[in-house]
Amino acid sequence: MTESPSNTGTSADPTGSADRPGRIDAVPVRHPWRWVAVAVIAVLVAMFIHMLVFNPAFNWPFVAEAMNQAPVIEGFIKGTLLVTVLSMILGVTGGVVLAVMRLSDNPILKTVSWIYTWFFRAIPRYVLLTIMGALGIVFQEGIAFGVPFDWKIIEWLGLPTDTTWRFLTLDANQIFAGLVGAVIGMAASESAYMAEIARAGILSVDKGQSEAAEALGMSPGKTMLRVVLPQAMRVIVPPTGNETIAMLKDTSLLIAIPLSTELFFQLKAIGSRTYQTFPVLISATIYYLAATSILMIAQGWLERHFGKGFGTSAHEKGQRITMRTDH
Repeated sequence: MTESPSNTGTSADPTGSADRPGRIDAVPVRHPWRWVAVAVIAVLVAMFIHMLVFNPAFNWPFVAEAMNQAPVIEGFIKGTLLVTVLSMILGVTGGVVLAVMRLSDNPILKTVSWIYTWFFRAIPRYVLLTIMGALGIVFQEGIAFGVPFDWKIIEWLGLPTDTTWRFLTLDANQIFAGLVGAVIGMAASESAYMAEIARAGILSVDKGQSEAAEALGMSPGKTMLRVVLPQAMRVIVPPTGNETIAMLKDTSLLIAIPLSTELFFQLKAIGSRTYQTFPVLISATIYYLAATSILMIAQGWLERHFGKGFGTSAHEKGQRITMRTDH
């Protein structure tokens, strides 16, 4: 007796289409709660825009008038932008130096770096700036440059009491209560944070890189500048961008010194003088939003620049995955 093809599991159709499953009519998964969330968000956005446009507390004409005041623009340029740029330059430089000291084999340098970082990270910036503004009490006779302990040496040598070996004396109130004091205070605080960021970036570089550079005859300093730091930048740049944005916003704390040529100080003065306290806060918000948006764009460009070859963006990662699949 001979078995039919159907019983033996083989198909008479030479293409074998009879064994294939039929067409599947897939039904897309419905997300009703997602649409509910979209509707709720749309309603909230509409309510927010309605409040911005029709609530008289915003007083948009006065907001525009306050933003165009000459002292406000000067405060934005000097107290906000200039202090941010100078503080970040000094802060990044100091942070790199502190990071190198922290990674040094010298216990004194390592200890000094750790104490500095611990102290300035522990002190709130507002408190630190307030102390900076009051340092004139400590240096009532000014800050003098010359031979250390000169009065004691002069006393031991029996020289006249009016003898001095100091060649420059600066007024402490002028240094610590103005723009210079603001930059010093902000940079001193920023150096402590940048030290940890720079240290993490340096540690992310394979130690074999520096060993290979030194084997080629490069000095430790040149190895750090030309080999280690360029590779560490891809780790250092993103948090440094965040620190720059935070620094720009923290310039509003310079009212603690106080620094009169500062954006928030000037807007607060206008609000107190005209009793329009809320519109001037909106003016400050618009200034900070505009400035931080530009900084975020610059940060994105820097991240792409220093991340070349490492596939830091999602687009590059996708391309690398596609290349691996093709091979």
